[in-house]
Amino acid sequence: MGGMSQNRSGPRDLTVIAVPFYFGSMAVEYLWLRRQAAQRGPVAGDYERRDTVASLAMGVGSLVAPLVVPRLLRPFTPGRGRFGKALVVVALGAAAATTVADVVVRRTEVADRSAGQDAAIGSLPADGGGGLRVPEQDLRRSMARKVASTGGVAAVILGGVAVTTGWAWRTTPERMWRHRVLPALPAGPVAMAVAIAGWDFIYYWNHRFMHESRYMWALHVVHHSSEHYNLSTALRQPVADALGTSVPYGALCLLGIRPELITTARGVNLLYQFWIHTETINRLGPPEAVLNSPSHHRVHHGSNRQYLDRNHGSILIVWDRLFGTFEPEDEPVEYGLTKNINTFNAGRIVTHEYADMLRDVAGSTSWGERLSYVLRGPGWAARHRAEVAASEAGSERTTSGQREAVSVG
Repeated sequence: MGGMSQNRSGPRDLTVIAVPFYFGSMAVEYLWLRRQAAQRGPVAGDYERRDTVASLAMGVGSLVAPLVVPRLLRPFTPGRGRFGKALVVVALGAAAATTVADVVVRRTEVADRSAGQDAAIGSLPADGGGGLRVPEQDLRRSMARKVASTGGVAAVILGGVAVTTGWAWRTTPERMWRHRVLPALPAGPVAMAVAIAGWDFIYYWNHRFMHESRYMWALHVVHHSSEHYNLSTALRQPVADALGTSVPYGALCLLGIRPELITTARGVNLLYQFWIHTETINRLGPPEAVLNSPSHHRVHHGSNRQYLDRNHGSILIVWDRLFGTFEPEDEPVEYGLTKNINTFNAGRIVTHEYADMLRDVAGSTSWGERLSYVLRGPGWAARHRAEVAASEAGSERTTSGQREAVSVG
């Protein structure tokens, strides 16, 4: 599921109308699975009480957050809120302080390497412990690293809020409707079909973007966090949409599609996604060439290597077939994350990736590295952390060797 939460209010919000259907369907699935359990043993589709409660909690949160968070962030929206300019100024100040601190760290490291080389050839005395006599540089570097760590995190958070709130405000359907480039489509089945297909196309790219950029994955990861797969998983929705950016669904208004049709298209899209979160339904046959299905979406939720970042479509699977992200269900699906967090705590599920991302930013040594941890994919972050750890281990061995050489000399 994992759709963006734009336009949650409105007279035709089908997702609210369908709440009784959600719970009724879950009850039927639960009873069916419990009846089958005695014959086939436990499966990943079974309901686990703590897992289901976490999913329901996040489902409720995904309904409440869009009503609360935008109001809290409105005063800090650049160009709209009274504190918008101050937010940008503070973010830029934090970025500048971080940049200066990065320069200080690099210069002291260069000086230390030079001193180490001099000591190794006997031109610089060492202290009694085998180290080099540069306590002032050590202190300066330590302070600079603290400034860079704190300032980098502050700049990323504040700058991120400025970008996401500003983008959301400037891309609402109502604003884009006023700037439409095509005449309004007359209300009717054709306009509704265009709205649904248009939403589905944009959804594909936004969903794919969520898997390919870490700050978007941080809000979407909650939907993939369960190691179970049943209809309750569909309710495990992001609650931090206000901290993300997306291709605006309001862009359809530029083509003459009325905002109220976009709201209805969103509801149709999310309703369709609900029923594909199940293991109870197997294959659908020929319709799966065009439509998304439980089989296709089980692949999307798989942590198997061959299933990662595949089948992003919502109603239509043709987008994945066209753009090279389709994968059929073949081997048994292992649900969850490539590195599971092993918790049913909804707060931890919602925040863990943000915490990890900001921890990586705090430990970064350049803006290229910080922005890569935020903007590049979660896979890049894991690989880079491994490379940094290997590099630091090698550097430590080199430093130890230099100190031993200085001590012997």
